[in-house]
Amino acid sequence: MAQRGPLQPEDYVEPRCLLCDEPYGAAPAAKPIPQRRVIEKMDDYMSRRDYAGAERHLLYWLAEAKLGGDRRGELLVQNELIGHYRKTANRDKALEAISNALALVEELGFEGTISAGTTYVNAATAYSAFDRQEQALALFEKARAVYEAAPQTQPQLLGGLYNNMALTQAALGRYEEAYALYDRAMDAMSRVPGGALEQAITCLNRANALEAQLGMEAAEGQIFALTDRAFALLDTADAPRDGYYAFVCEKCAPTFSYYGCFAAAQTLQERARAIYERT
Repeated sequence: MAQRGPLQPEDYVEPRCLLCDEPYGAAPAAKPIPQRRVIEKMDDYMSRRDYAGAERHLLYWLAEAKLGGDRRGELLVQNELIGHYRKTANRDKALEAISNALALVEELGFEGTISAGTTYVNAATAYSAFDRQEQALALFEKARAVYEAAPQTQPQLLGGLYNNMALTQAALGRYEEAYALYDRAMDAMSRVPGGALEQAITCLNRANALEAQLGMEAAEGQIFALTDRAFALLDTADAPRDGYYAFVCEKCAPTFSYYGCFAAAQTLQERARAIYERT
């Protein structure tokens, strides 16, 4: 019998599966989805208000993430689904996405990370939109603990947290807490390039809180000062006239109309329409 040398890989590694390119019996390595491409394509769908296309896009990549064992990619897509179903007022699917995302945070051991904070904010914002304010506030508090403890937290994340958390506090009738959070949101977004749009939204949210607390007659002066400031922020020259700008204009226009600022509302609607037609 011929004498053999040291064992070679072919002596002990099973042949690879022709379909998956992994050794038989081996746990396949995770195949990550292209997260940046997923987000960029999602932004494209939203800039065209193609909500059906956006959902198909997200569900496709959710299936790909699951098939490839990419749990981090799955978390990203579940977060996008939370926001999508909130915007399209699909309560049941939003709640399902929230449950899935929170379970993934725990499974991945991400508690205390920026990713967890972002998931908590997304879930809390959806809870608030569907009038689950106490559940929303509990998650906002968890997100706040994460964000404020992490020195690398970007100011736009803090701004989004404070603004949305303030909405929940106002909905619960805790106006002083809401105003303090709106102040924090304005400060955070003042440090973000292009943050004027979010500052405008915060101004209008604060106006709504003042009316709810004091009544229109008592709060009129403060409200009109806030609507004037909001329009000036939306009219700033450095705000890119892109799909997101159109979305914000559409979001803000009804509030301007509600307070009798019809010219401002019409201007914003026309700007949004022009952007959508162009894209």
